[in-house]
Amino acid sequence: MKPVTLMLVCGEPSGDLLGAQLMAALKTLCGDAVKFTGVGGEAMEAQGLASLFPLDATAVMGLHEIVPKIPEILRRVRRAADFAAETGPDAVVLIDSPDFTHRVAKRIKRIAPRIATIDYVAPQVWASRSYRARAMADYFDLVLALLPFEAPFFAGYGVNAVFVGHPAIERARRMTGGVAFRARHGIAPEAKLLAVLPGSRRSEIRFILPAFKETVRLLAARVPGLVTVLPTVPHVAALVRAGAADWPAPLVIVEGEDEKFAAFDAADAALAASGTVTTELALSRTPMVVGYIVGAVTYTLLKPFMHAKFVTITNLLLDREAVPEYLQTRCRADLLADAVAPLLTDKNAAARQVADLGEAMRGLGQGGEQPSLRAAKAILEFLGRPAGP
Repeated sequence: MKPVTLMLVCGEPSGDLLGAQLMAALKTLCGDAVKFTGVGGEAMEAQGLASLFPLDATAVMGLHEIVPKIPEILRRVRRAADFAAETGPDAVVLIDSPDFTHRVAKRIKRIAPRIATIDYVAPQVWASRSYRARAMADYFDLVLALLPFEAPFFAGYGVNAVFVGHPAIERARRMTGGVAFRARHGIAPEAKLLAVLPGSRRSEIRFILPAFKETVRLLAARVPGLVTVLPTVPHVAALVRAGAADWPAPLVIVEGEDEKFAAFDAADAALAASGTVTTELALSRTPMVVGYIVGAVTYTLLKPFMHAKFVTITNLLLDREAVPEYLQTRCRADLLADAVAPLLTDKNAAARQVADLGEAMRGLGQGGEQPSLRAAKAILEFLGRPAGP
């Protein structure tokens, strides 16, 4: 039987991880009878993808960062779509980063309408700009939804959608090694350790890291012997290290997935930007406080379209604020410090959130079939291909 050829396209590191997990699941089901092309980062390349171009221009957010790169982003949209039209894969799987990947999907449908397009990680249009859901029916043949309420939401707009669960669940087994992490970095077993996670985009480092740094300064005065760990990724590591100069508490900066997950296992609590990392922290049962800031112009433009009560998946699934959220003008060091301190000093407060995190992750699919395997099966079923070589 002719191999299945899939073109995968992601735009930033979180999508790269999802793409790598999907590739691994497809290889488990199909063996050598699946071939990959497209755009990815280090994780997808480790699974055998030869990326058309790096993610440097597309892993951006906010007007200040996006505007200067618009010409390059549009060139890459054209290059990815044109490559699909030239090579004719069985399907193109567009992963997360809707500002980039949806443009690729639209162009593919315009120049090669017979190529199937699949959206992996439905954009949170239920939270803002819900009118986009109806438009997606024109350029996506299938949507793989990560959250249980998303499939019926999209169905209401005429979009073919399937709930597959959140692939981050599969990383739970990697959230180990905390004791060795502390020993490796000279952190005493009894020291209070706070994981600080300001994001993986340059705009997030610019806006969020200063607020988190000031929060640590306030916490250091309230929590004796506080130690901090800051996991980062290569493309913003230099920016993070510069922003962490004169850090107000002992700090360990680490890179790499294994070190990040070991840090989560070692940490007593976390201060995190909104994003996939909050789901990873929930899987590691690390109690957290979430903060997020975007530029003033970006916020002004987006605010009228924002309808969701929460930004953190745990809170969305539980329909209550189990994880404290401090967004935009409320993302202030004094408020953040007041929310984080109990998680470091009050075992009951930490335990209550840990219980909530467990409840939310079970609702997300933890304990069932691996989401990336479900996603792979959904793709093969959609293409009418058996799961096997």
